[in-house]
Amino acid sequence: MVYRRFLCIKDAVACINDKVDLIAVILNFSLPQTTRGTDYICKLKIIDESYPEIPVHVFAQEIDHLPFVAAVGDIIHLSRVVMRIHEGDVYAIFNKRFSSFALYDGKDVENFQPYQVLFRYEARKHDAMIIADLRKWLASSHVIDEPNFSLLKDINEVGLVNLVCKVLHICKTTDDKWMAFIWDGTDAPPMSIYKKPEDEEHNPLPLHFKQLPSSGDVLHTFPTIGTILRLIFDVECMPYILQLLKVCQWFKLFCVECKVHEGLWYGVFTSYSKIRDIPNIDTLILERQSNYDCRSLGNLDRMPSWSCPWPSKITEVNCSAPFATLMDVLTCQKVRKKFRCVIRFVAVIPWRVEDFRSPDGVYRVKFTLEDPTARIHAYSYAEDGEKFFNGLSTGGLKRKLNELLGVPKSDDDGQEEIEGGARNPPWVQCCLKSHSIKRRRWIVDTKLVG
Repeated sequence: MVYRRFLCIKDAVACINDKVDLIAVILNFSLPQTTRGTDYICKLKIIDESYPEIPVHVFAQEIDHLPFVAAVGDIIHLSRVVMRIHEGDVYAIFNKRFSSFALYDGKDVENFQPYQVLFRYEARKHDAMIIADLRKWLASSHVIDEPNFSLLKDINEVGLVNLVCKVLHICKTTDDKWMAFIWDGTDAPPMSIYKKPEDEEHNPLPLHFKQLPSSGDVLHTFPTIGTILRLIFDVECMPYILQLLKVCQWFKLFCVECKVHEGLWYGVFTSYSKIRDIPNIDTLILERQSNYDCRSLGNLDRMPSWSCPWPSKITEVNCSAPFATLMDVLTCQKVRKKFRCVIRFVAVIPWRVEDFRSPDGVYRVKFTLEDPTARIHAYSYAEDGEKFFNGLSTGGLKRKLNELLGVPKSDDDGQEEIEGGARNPPWVQCCLKSHSIKRRRWIVDTKLVG
């Protein structure tokens, strides 16, 4: 096997079965996977000015010996890789026993120090000149063509999306899966509820897709505006991903699968998904941060963006407090405080209005409320219950409750419920009183409009 020093890709593809050195731009890369044996593999696509892209298969005995590519467009120096051909397609094989690599930033025109090297790597005097030429070519060639990125408010159907989000927290779930909490400052769209209201007592709607962080200190670091999406990692290469992910940093996420569980959005990061670092000065970050800053300053902007132009008039509130989100309620550290929220009523216990009062005539009803930031329980109790139910008759209260919970009606007379139909509760105003020590919330200063 001949060892040929640095070659451009055009010359390297003619050197089948020889060892070559390549310096090229990374056009794409995959997450690590395990081979049929005990090794790891990741696949790159590289390109230079001389030739269309070629694949590179990188094998390593330890996952830490694979390239941790920060971004598409970075530059890799591959040393002693073997050129192969299969069914007419040429590719390079990185051999774990004798190959090496170094990774360089693809945009920083002044820095010629690699940000990752394998221990066998040896730099050469003229590497900097080749890297500088590649950076100039990359800046003018437009070979990096990124896809469109969606905001969380745009995920209106289940499927694959590309996102630019900030990582707020990373933890393990009770079923030993890794999960990240990601956010971009926008409100994910409300989803229909398919569970019957009468099923709530024995099969309640969950408050979370996966449990919130157990530490209250973590919860209090979360932004209170915008949906926080739970992202489950359904991949084997978590050590690799955990080295890439940094809390409080923004990332580009490609081909994330968006799903819905009991009306709650969540994402799945699969072996087809990809993650890229992103500089803090990127316009995609600046736009998202600017939109969030504007929302956090305005009173009406704290209302769910999906409740515009104004909430339904099913309820009335006697509360002068500024608008707040349910995440404001959850993270409030004052012992007692009132909040004026715009929310949806998605469940109630008990279901029968005849059971709303205890045997001694006191109202005691538990509702499940949601907005784009959270889903919580809140109680309508005693005198506050009297005010909320507003003296409605049993029949009037049944109709109003169905309306509040978004129970669909037939098109004929609007009185008969549609069996198994999707529920779409309206956005309504509601005043909540929170007790942070008891961790309970009560519906106060709010009444149903008959």
